[in-house]
Amino acid sequence: MYLIHPKKATLINSLSLIVIGLTGYVIKSSPTALIPSIFGIFLGVCYFLYDKNSKLIAHIAIFLILIVFISLFMPLNARIANKDLFGILRVAGMQIISFYSMICFISNFIKARKEV
Repeated sequence: MYLIHPKKATLINSLSLIVIGLTGYVIKSSPTALIPSIFGIFLGVCYFLYDKNSKLIAHIAIFLILIVFISLFMPLNARIANKDLFGILRVAGMQIISFYSMICFISNFIKARKEV
């Protein structure tokens, strides 16, 4: 499996959360659809600060990603119960991208640990 650098994974995750969250807000007109976008903005800040203190920022970013990943299970269950196919795709897409980002970070942490 090809894994990208965690900094790039942070950018991809950030942009996807922002775009998908805004799309959900425009379609559903629900302010709660903006919550992933807010987390995406925080991850975008982590992306820009990543080179300044990569250890600290990496841990903050993976913590935010973990929160997003876990918190999206309830909306996913609600979309499944309502049989909202587009909602399922939106929420599952955000979860899949967040999960991939976590894998990138964890593999990078393991690789860095082996080098020490």
